[in-house]
Amino acid sequence: MSAVAHPASETRVMAALATETGLARIALGVGALHVVDDNFLQPNPGTSAADHLWGGLVQVAVFVLFAWAYPRLLAGLRATLSIFFGVFMAVMAAEGINEYRDGSLSGDDYTALLCLPAGLLLVGVGLVTFWRTRKGGHLLWRFARRALAALGILFGLYFLMYPLSESYVVTHAGRAFTPTPALGAEYQDVSFTTVDGLELEGWYIPSKNGAAVISFPGRKGPQKPARLLARHGYGVLLFDRRGEGESEGDPNLFGWQGTRDIEAAVAFLRAQPDVRNDRIGGLGLSVGGEMMLQEAAENDSMKAVVSEGAGIRSVREGVQMDGAAKVIATWASGIATLGTMVWTSNLPPRGLTDLSGEITEPTLFIHANPGQGGETLTEKYYEAAKGQKEYWQPPGGHTGALDAAPQEYERRVIGFFDRHLLGRSS
Repeated sequence: MSAVAHPASETRVMAALATETGLARIALGVGALHVVDDNFLQPNPGTSAADHLWGGLVQVAVFVLFAWAYPRLLAGLRATLSIFFGVFMAVMAAEGINEYRDGSLSGDDYTALLCLPAGLLLVGVGLVTFWRTRKGGHLLWRFARRALAALGILFGLYFLMYPLSESYVVTHAGRAFTPTPALGAEYQDVSFTTVDGLELEGWYIPSKNGAAVISFPGRKGPQKPARLLARHGYGVLLFDRRGEGESEGDPNLFGWQGTRDIEAAVAFLRAQPDVRNDRIGGLGLSVGGEMMLQEAAENDSMKAVVSEGAGIRSVREGVQMDGAAKVIATWASGIATLGTMVWTSNLPPRGLTDLSGEITEPTLFIHANPGQGGETLTEKYYEAAKGQKEYWQPPGGHTGALDAAPQEYERRVIGFFDRHLLGRSS
């Protein structure tokens, strides 16, 4: 009798697995479809499929490999990977959700939105599979095993999927709108082109003293220092970096390849009749501060640079942290760096500690307490710099020095540019 029951039981198990596999493969197919759409069929304006070639192929291969291997994996591993993939696919939908919220759905945003229900389906499949695999043994032991497995999944979500998901969001969900200008001075709508062919859009306040400063990145946060600079007669250029607002290209909030945008901005300022070539400076906030340091190290196009809030942009900075923070930063930034490489088909830029050792232009390093994102590394960047340099540690938190200490900020920043761009004594 048992011999008769066994084939029937096996048939039911295989039928259930076939349903599970079918649902999982449908969800994974949606993820693969969006990867193809995002990288090859409808890439961002100013980019082409060739710009995303190897990273896009790696992503497609991962989805296809999991779909093929799914019924061949142990149930516990299938369940865990389904949950991880499902959570990540929900993250992939962030780009479409962001555009939907701004009322500007287009291109690959539609397949991005499909990733949300597909991801939730995959998480559901994983949870059901996970629950079904824990039926043997004593009741207390079954719940203990489930609790331990759940803790393991939560651990993996936080220490693996979180940094991986963060890297995806910052390379796919750039700010899609242009903020309202509040510059306190007359400005012009301008555009200029990077060396890799991207058209960037921005605002320019003409100079009254022959000097101009790039206030970076974007056209929102940099408006506050722009108003201050314009009040003292400086020309100020604010613009949407690549993949942001009205500018072409792929977003990357870690700032990889962002110095090409700064170089194009410098070329624009050099062409302005109200600006002398030797009177161009830069002021960068957060990742903008990191890009300003890289630009100052690699080129001598700017005669004075203010970097506020520079921290970690890849594992090459993470390994420079001290103590226990180094272990955490190295792991998290390592996962985020690996993800960013795949999402962008690019390698990370050189480490900022090494780059700072090549800076010879006057540089003001600002580290507002308490910082974030490895901002304590600012002191190391300052120590490594070779040229004239200043270090200021004001209150106010990350890029909050101007709000927390407006008079001191004005004295230090304007005084710094006055000395090095206008030749005025303190």
